[in-house]
Amino acid sequence: MSTGPSHDALDPAGSRRVAAVFLDRDGTLIEERELIERPDQVVILPGVAGAIRALRAAGYRIVVVTNQSAISRGRLDPDRLEAVHRALGDALRALGAPLDAIYFSPDPPDPDAEATKPSARRKPGAGMLLQAAAEHGLCLERSFMIGDQPRDALAGRRAGCRGSLLVRTGRAPLPADAAERADGIFDDLSGAVRFVLAQGEPAGD
Repeated sequence: MSTGPSHDALDPAGSRRVAAVFLDRDGTLIEERELIERPDQVVILPGVAGAIRALRAAGYRIVVVTNQSAISRGRLDPDRLEAVHRALGDALRALGAPLDAIYFSPDPPDPDAEATKPSARRKPGAGMLLQAAAEHGLCLERSFMIGDQPRDALAGRRAGCRGSLLVRTGRAPLPADAAERADGIFDDLSGAVRFVLAQGEPAGD
């Protein structure tokens, strides 16, 4: 399940094994709220547009991967989520920082019932990242995952990303052991992107 304002910008044939930076949405790209269900609730965090522009200039594709369990819980209509994502994409494009794709998981958090398997799509599952790589010929070994919670970093590691980074811009503080679950912790997306770019390997072929 995926949606994105420029979803087809990626190479569907996989003829170019390009690298991507996978980004969490709430608390990483936009201000985190209990529920974002309207376009006017989309508030891009400071420095985000510039960070995305820098990644794109280096050749990285930008893919958002976000958990949206409000859908399965009946609190958010899929059409409203699409409108929110359209607003996010339009706002970033207007700032010269377009997204390539947005993937979301409507699955609920892992249930307590032992008979029910945890979702492979919902982070910390790697499903959304693996789907994006398969559909668009992305090289996960050259890609990075950036988010604001340990589940984001774990999703990146499970997908085989080169690096999984965390930022401190989410509402919830990072747990004490966050440094053990990520390859780096930064104040914001700009700091994480500077780390990515400092690795030196070109993103494209």
